Amino acid sequence: QVQPVESGGGLVQAGGSLRLSCAAPRLTFSSDFMGWFRQAPGKEREFVAGISLSSDSPFYGTSARGRFTVAGDNAKKTVYLQMNRLTPDDTAIYYCAAYRSGSVSVITSYDRWGQGTQVTVSS
Repeated sequence: QVQPVESGGGLVQAGGSLRLSCAAPRLTFSSDFMGWFRQAPGKEREFVAGISLSSDSPFYGTSARGRFTVAGDNAKKTVYLQMNRLTPDDTAIYYCAAYRSGSVSVITSYDRWGQGTQVTVSS
């Protein structure tokens, strides 16, 4: 497996929860950090959360703080994004990406991207 593969997106009502999964290989020796980004129509792609599979140290973007939880399973090379108390503002395509170098919240720091999974939150 070269590219991350996201799953778990769908339609959910506001206030509900959704859990995304991302299966991905460790692409570099220096890092096993995987990031979640999202992009809504007409919006810039933004960092949501990320985690190192080996250390379980999470990072969160502003939009995710307090509502989302990122976790990893190093044995399965899988990361998860548990999203709670969803709002329509969370509607976006969610991407999983493998980190290369640089700031974790910057999209150019990642060199392998999944195709994305659609999350739609209705009012």
